[in-house]
Amino acid sequence: MYPYQYDPRFQNLFPPGGGGQGFPPQGGAQPPSSPPPAFTPTPKLGSGGPSLYAVDPGAISGCLYRYTYIWPRNGRPYWFYPTFVGRRSVAGYHWTGSFWVYAGVDVNQIREFQCL
Repeated sequence: MYPYQYDPRFQNLFPPGGGGQGFPPQGGAQPPSSPPPAFTPTPKLGSGGPSLYAVDPGAISGCLYRYTYIWPRNGRPYWFYPTFVGRRSVAGYHWTGSFWVYAGVDVNQIREFQCL
């Protein structure tokens, strides 16, 4: 359904406040206190076809702590609230339609994104 899935086996992999192995510290980032915007942004690629290039982590880092709409290479687009950007992954909160869930995604799985 989505390019990632929450797996509780990994939630305590690192000590609180730790991080390590490219994972964000578990202490500070909280989900937004409200739902994402009620509208759906329009993709800028225009054609709707696949992109040949990976998303640059430096570009998506400008979306930290901002409502961000993600168009994955496979699957349905969704609202995301990034709180960590690594070399190859982005972590934060995914909107399920009812609430925010902490999740991560490989930047190579993102076709396009737009942050507000």
